[in-house]
Amino acid sequence: MRDTSGTRTSSKRADSRFSRLSIVFALSASALLSVVGPAHAAPAKDPLPADIPDYQAALNAVKSADVRNAVCRFLSTPVPSGGTGGPVQTIPETAEPCRGLPAFTIKDPLALNEITPGFVAGTSQPLPTEAVKLTQLVSSLNTTVNGRNATVMLAPTQGGGWHLAAVRDGDSDAAYAAKATVGTLVFTEPQIRGWYQLKLTTVEPLNDQARQGLGGQASVSLSDYQKLVKARYADKLPGSEYDTKGYSSGYSPQHKADDASSSIPLIAGGSGAALVLAGGAAVLRRRRRASIC
Repeated sequence: MRDTSGTRTSSKRADSRFSRLSIVFALSASALLSVVGPAHAAPAKDPLPADIPDYQAALNAVKSADVRNAVCRFLSTPVPSGGTGGPVQTIPETAEPCRGLPAFTIKDPLALNEITPGFVAGTSQPLPTEAVKLTQLVSSLNTTVNGRNATVMLAPTQGGGWHLAAVRDGDSDAAYAAKATVGTLVFTEPQIRGWYQLKLTTVEPLNDQARQGLGGQASVSLSDYQKLVKARYADKLPGSEYDTKGYSSGYSPQHKADDASSSIPLIAGGSGAALVLAGGAAVLRRRRRASIC
Protein backbone atom coordinates (compact mmCIF):
# COMPACT_ATOMS: atom_id res chain seq x y z
CA MET A 1 0.00 0.00 0.00
CA ARG A 2 1.30 3.47 -0.93
CA ASP A 3 2.10 5.76 1.99
CA THR A 4 0.00 8.93 1.58
CA SER A 5 0.82 10.48 4.95
CA GLY A 6 3.28 12.91 3.34
CA THR A 7 0.65 14.04 0.85
CA ARG A 8 -1.91 14.52 3.63
CA THR A 9 0.58 16.55 5.68
CA SER A 10 1.46 18.74 2.69
CA SER A 11 -2.23 19.30 2.00
CA LYS A 12 -2.89 20.29 5.61
CA ARG A 13 -0.02 22.77 5.52
CA ALA A 14 -1.36 24.31 2.31
CA ASP A 15 -4.82 24.59 3.84
CA SER A 16 -3.33 26.23 6.91
CA ARG A 17 -1.39 28.77 4.84
CA PHE A 18 -4.50 29.59 2.80
CA SER A 19 -6.50 30.06 5.99
CA ARG A 20 -3.92 32.44 7.46
CA LEU A 21 -3.79 34.45 4.22
CA SER A 22 -7.56 34.73 4.22
CA ILE A 23 -7.53 36.01 7.78
CA VAL A 24 -4.80 38.56 7.00
CA PHE A 25 -6.73 39.81 3.97
CA ALA A 26 -9.93 40.09 6.00
CA LEU A 27 -8.15 42.00 8.76
CA SER A 28 -6.56 44.37 6.23
CA ALA A 29 -9.93 45.13 4.67
CA SER A 30 -11.46 45.57 8.12
CA ALA A 31 -8.75 48.03 9.11
CA LEU A 32 -9.45 50.11 6.01
CA LEU A 33 -13.21 50.14 6.42
CA SER A 34 -13.44 50.53 10.19
CA VAL A 35 -12.25 54.11 10.45
CA VAL A 36 -15.13 54.96 12.76
CA GLY A 37 -14.70 52.18 15.29
CA PRO A 38 -17.37 49.68 16.38
CA ALA A 39 -20.60 50.14 14.47
CA HIS A 40 -23.95 48.64 13.69
CA ALA A 41 -23.70 46.82 10.38
CA ALA A 42 -25.65 48.21 7.44
CA PRO A 43 -28.21 46.07 5.66
CA ALA A 44 -26.53 43.53 3.38
CA LYS A 45 -25.63 44.86 -0.06
CA ASP A 46 -23.20 44.03 -2.80
CA PRO A 47 -20.69 45.53 -2.28
CA LEU A 48 -21.14 46.07 1.43
CA PRO A 49 -20.82 49.73 2.51
CA ALA A 50 -18.29 50.74 5.13
CA ASP A 51 -19.59 50.25 8.65
CA ILE A 52 -21.46 53.33 9.83
CA PRO A 53 -22.44 53.96 13.46
CA ASP A 54 -26.21 53.96 14.04
CA TYR A 55 -26.81 53.13 10.39
CA GLN A 56 -30.46 52.32 10.99
CA ALA A 57 -30.93 55.80 12.44
CA ALA A 58 -29.38 57.23 9.26
CA LEU A 59 -31.75 55.17 7.12
CA ASN A 60 -34.69 56.35 9.19
CA ALA A 61 -33.57 59.95 8.78
CA VAL A 62 -33.34 59.93 4.97
CA LYS A 63 -36.69 58.15 4.73
CA SER A 64 -38.42 60.55 7.13
CA ALA A 65 -41.10 63.01 6.09
CA ASP A 66 -39.12 65.92 7.53
CA VAL A 67 -36.08 65.27 5.33
CA ARG A 68 -38.23 64.63 2.28
CA ASN A 69 -40.11 67.89 2.84
CA ALA A 70 -36.79 69.72 3.22
CA VAL A 71 -35.63 68.34 -0.13
CA CYS A 72 -38.90 69.39 -1.74
CA ARG A 73 -38.56 72.93 -0.37
CA PHE A 74 -35.04 73.06 -1.72
CA LEU A 75 -36.02 71.82 -5.18
CA SER A 76 -39.01 74.15 -5.30
CA THR A 77 -36.95 77.24 -4.49
CA PRO A 78 -35.05 79.05 -7.25
CA VAL A 79 -31.46 79.85 -6.37
CA PRO A 80 -31.25 83.61 -5.67
CA SER A 81 -29.09 85.74 -7.91
CA GLY A 82 -26.76 88.53 -6.91
CA GLY A 83 -23.94 88.82 -4.40
CA THR A 84 -23.81 88.45 -0.64
CA GLY A 85 -25.46 91.80 -0.14
CA GLY A 86 -28.58 90.83 -2.05
CA PRO A 87 -32.06 90.86 -0.55
CA VAL A 88 -33.28 88.09 1.71
CA GLN A 89 -36.09 86.09 0.19
CA THR A 90 -38.73 84.76 2.57
CA ILE A 91 -40.22 81.44 1.56
CA PRO A 92 -43.79 80.82 2.72
CA GLU A 93 -44.39 77.61 4.60
CA THR A 94 -46.66 75.15 2.84
CA ALA A 95 -48.49 72.21 4.32
CA GLU A 96 -47.47 69.95 1.42
CA PRO A 97 -44.08 71.12 0.08
CA CYS A 98 -43.81 68.10 -2.25
CA ARG A 99 -47.11 68.76 -4.02
CA GLY A 100 -46.62 69.28 -7.73
CA LEU A 101 -43.12 67.79 -7.82
CA PRO A 102 -42.32 64.56 -9.71
CA ALA A 103 -42.02 61.46 -7.55
CA PHE A 104 -38.56 60.66 -6.22
CA THR A 105 -36.89 58.62 -3.51
CA ILE A 106 -33.78 59.33 -1.45
CA LYS A 107 -31.13 56.64 -1.73
CA ASP A 108 -29.53 54.94 1.26
CA PRO A 109 -26.79 57.04 2.88
CA LEU A 110 -23.10 56.54 2.12
CA ALA A 111 -20.03 57.41 4.15
CA LEU A 112 -18.27 60.71 3.49
CA ASN A 113 -14.71 60.39 4.80
CA GLU A 114 -12.26 63.29 5.05
CA ILE A 115 -8.61 63.68 5.93
CA THR A 116 -8.03 64.36 9.63
CA PRO A 117 -6.29 67.40 11.17
CA GLY A 118 -3.77 65.08 12.86
CA PHE A 119 -2.86 63.53 9.53
CA VAL A 120 -2.46 67.00 8.01
CA ALA A 121 -0.33 68.21 10.91
CA GLY A 122 1.90 65.15 10.68
CA THR A 123 1.18 64.13 14.27
CA SER A 124 -0.69 61.00 13.17
CA GLN A 125 0.89 58.02 11.48
CA PRO A 126 0.23 57.51 7.73
CA LEU A 127 -2.22 54.69 8.43
CA PRO A 128 -5.76 54.42 7.03
CA THR A 129 -7.32 54.56 10.49
CA GLU A 130 -5.34 57.72 11.32
CA ALA A 131 -5.51 59.46 7.95
CA VAL A 132 -9.26 59.63 7.37
CA LYS A 133 -12.38 59.93 9.46
CA LEU A 134 -16.10 59.61 8.82
CA THR A 135 -17.55 63.12 9.09
CA GLN A 136 -20.93 63.00 7.34
CA LEU A 137 -23.27 60.79 5.35
CA VAL A 138 -24.52 61.63 1.87
CA SER A 139 -27.61 60.48 -0.01
CA SER A 140 -28.60 61.42 -3.54
CA LEU A 141 -31.96 61.17 -5.27
CA ASN A 142 -32.89 58.26 -7.50
CA THR A 143 -33.82 60.65 -10.32
CA THR A 144 -33.63 64.28 -11.33
CA VAL A 145 -36.53 66.50 -10.34
CA ASN A 146 -37.35 69.24 -12.82
CA GLY A 147 -33.85 68.88 -14.21
CA ARG A 148 -32.14 69.15 -10.83
CA ASN A 149 -30.56 66.64 -8.52
CA ALA A 150 -29.78 67.10 -4.86
CA THR A 151 -27.66 65.57 -2.13
CA VAL A 152 -28.90 65.13 1.42
CA MET A 153 -26.14 65.49 4.00
CA LEU A 154 -26.48 64.02 7.49
CA ALA A 155 -24.34 65.00 10.45
CA PRO A 156 -23.88 62.97 13.65
CA THR A 157 -26.12 63.97 16.50
CA GLN A 158 -24.56 64.35 19.93
CA GLY A 159 -25.37 61.24 21.93
CA GLY A 160 -25.93 59.10 18.85
CA GLY A 161 -27.92 59.08 15.66
CA TRP A 162 -27.93 61.40 12.65
CA HIS A 163 -29.73 64.58 11.65
CA LEU A 164 -30.18 66.65 8.52
CA ALA A 165 -27.25 69.01 8.04
CA ALA A 166 -27.78 70.27 4.50
CA VAL A 167 -29.27 69.74 1.10
CA ARG A 168 -27.02 70.66 -1.79
CA ASP A 169 -27.35 70.99 -5.53
CA GLY A 170 -25.98 68.10 -7.56
CA ASP A 171 -25.02 64.56 -6.65
CA SER A 172 -21.24 64.47 -7.11
CA ASP A 173 -20.48 63.81 -3.42
CA ALA A 174 -22.70 60.74 -3.37
CA ALA A 175 -21.40 59.58 -6.76
CA TYR A 176 -17.80 59.59 -5.54
CA ALA A 177 -18.70 58.08 -2.15
CA ALA A 178 -20.37 55.20 -4.00
CA LYS A 179 -17.05 54.23 -5.60
CA ALA A 180 -15.90 52.59 -2.34
CA THR A 181 -15.64 48.81 -2.58
CA VAL A 182 -14.78 46.05 -0.15
CA GLY A 183 -11.13 46.53 0.74
CA THR A 184 -10.94 50.15 -0.45
CA LEU A 185 -11.82 53.48 1.08
CA VAL A 186 -12.94 56.68 -0.64
CA PHE A 187 -12.21 60.02 0.98
CA THR A 188 -12.13 63.70 0.13
CA GLU A 189 -9.70 66.55 0.58
CA PRO A 190 -12.43 69.20 0.93
CA GLN A 191 -10.21 72.25 0.50
CA ILE A 192 -9.66 71.46 -3.19
CA ARG A 193 -12.74 69.28 -3.68
CA GLY A 194 -10.42 66.39 -4.42
CA TRP A 195 -11.68 62.80 -4.21
CA TYR A 196 -9.35 59.86 -3.71
CA GLN A 197 -9.47 56.09 -3.33
CA LEU A 198 -7.28 54.39 -0.75
CA LYS A 199 -6.18 50.83 -1.52
CA LEU A 200 -4.28 49.53 1.51
CA THR A 201 -1.67 52.32 1.68
CA THR A 202 -1.85 53.59 -1.91
CA VAL A 203 -3.73 56.79 -2.74
CA GLU A 204 -5.25 57.15 -6.22
CA PRO A 205 -7.09 60.23 -7.58
CA LEU A 206 -10.72 60.02 -8.67
CA ASN A 207 -11.19 63.49 -10.17
CA ASP A 208 -9.19 66.28 -11.78
CA GLN A 209 -8.80 68.21 -8.53
CA ALA A 210 -7.28 65.13 -6.88
CA ARG A 211 -4.94 64.57 -9.81
CA GLN A 212 -3.74 68.15 -9.47
CA GLY A 213 -3.38 67.58 -5.73
CA LEU A 214 -1.03 64.68 -6.45
CA GLY A 215 0.96 66.72 -8.91
CA GLY A 216 -0.32 64.72 -11.87
CA GLN A 217 0.82 61.36 -10.48
CA ALA A 218 -1.37 58.31 -11.02
CA SER A 219 -0.86 57.20 -7.41
CA VAL A 220 1.26 57.91 -4.35
CA SER A 221 1.85 56.18 -1.06
CA LEU A 222 -0.19 57.33 1.91
CA SER A 223 3.05 58.56 3.47
CA ASP A 224 3.85 60.73 0.44
CA TYR A 225 0.27 62.02 0.34
CA GLN A 226 0.63 63.09 3.96
CA LYS A 227 3.70 65.13 3.01
CA LEU A 228 1.69 66.87 0.29
CA VAL A 229 -1.24 67.87 2.51
CA LYS A 230 1.08 68.81 5.35
CA ALA A 231 2.85 71.23 3.03
CA ARG A 232 -0.50 72.66 1.91
CA TYR A 233 -2.31 73.04 5.22
CA ALA A 234 -0.16 72.39 8.30
CA ASP A 235 0.47 76.12 8.86
CA LYS A 236 -3.26 76.87 8.53
CA LEU A 237 -4.63 74.63 11.27
CA PRO A 238 -6.84 76.10 14.03
CA GLY A 239 -4.67 78.08 16.42
CA SER A 240 -2.02 78.84 13.81
CA GLU A 241 -1.00 82.41 13.06
CA TYR A 242 -2.79 82.08 9.73
CA ASP A 243 -5.97 81.22 11.62
CA THR A 244 -5.72 83.58 14.60
CA LYS A 245 -5.01 86.62 12.42
CA GLY A 246 -8.22 86.00 10.58
CA TYR A 247 -6.81 85.08 7.19
CA SER A 248 -9.16 82.13 7.09
CA SER A 249 -11.34 79.95 9.24
CA GLY A 250 -8.41 77.57 9.75
CA TYR A 251 -8.31 73.97 8.62
CA SER A 252 -11.25 71.90 9.69
CA PRO A 253 -12.64 68.76 8.05
CA GLN A 254 -16.09 69.53 9.41
CA HIS A 255 -18.50 71.32 7.12
CA LYS A 256 -20.11 74.49 8.39
CA ALA A 257 -23.46 72.78 8.01
CA ASP A 258 -22.49 70.45 10.85
CA ASP A 259 -23.10 73.29 13.27
CA ALA A 260 -26.77 73.30 12.45
CA SER A 261 -29.08 72.04 15.16
CA SER A 262 -31.05 68.91 14.41
CA SER A 263 -34.20 71.01 14.83
CA ILE A 264 -32.99 73.84 12.56
CA PRO A 265 -31.61 72.25 9.41
CA LEU A 266 -29.47 74.30 7.10
CA ILE A 267 -30.15 73.69 3.44
CA ALA A 268 -27.20 74.86 1.38
CA GLY A 269 -26.89 75.08 -2.37
CA GLY A 270 -23.59 74.51 -4.10
CA SER A 271 -23.83 77.98 -5.63
CA GLY A 272 -23.67 79.61 -2.20
CA ALA A 273 -27.41 79.85 -1.56
CA ALA A 274 -28.65 78.91 1.87
CA LEU A 275 -32.16 78.13 3.04
CA VAL A 276 -32.42 78.54 6.80
CA LEU A 277 -35.38 77.80 9.01
CA ALA A 278 -35.33 80.62 11.54
CA GLY A 279 -38.11 81.22 14.01
CA GLY A 280 -40.49 79.06 12.03
CA ALA A 281 -39.93 81.02 8.79
CA ALA A 282 -37.72 79.94 5.93
CA VAL A 283 -35.45 82.51 4.34
CA LEU A 284 -33.26 82.08 1.30
CA ARG A 285 -30.15 84.19 1.04
CA ARG A 286 -26.82 84.37 -0.66
CA ARG A 287 -23.87 83.69 1.60
CA ARG A 288 -20.14 84.05 1.18
CA ARG A 289 -18.47 80.67 0.97
CA ALA A 290 -16.04 80.47 3.85
CA SER A 291 -12.45 79.93 2.77
CA ILE A 292 -10.78 77.19 4.77
CA CYS A 293 -7.30 77.79 3.45
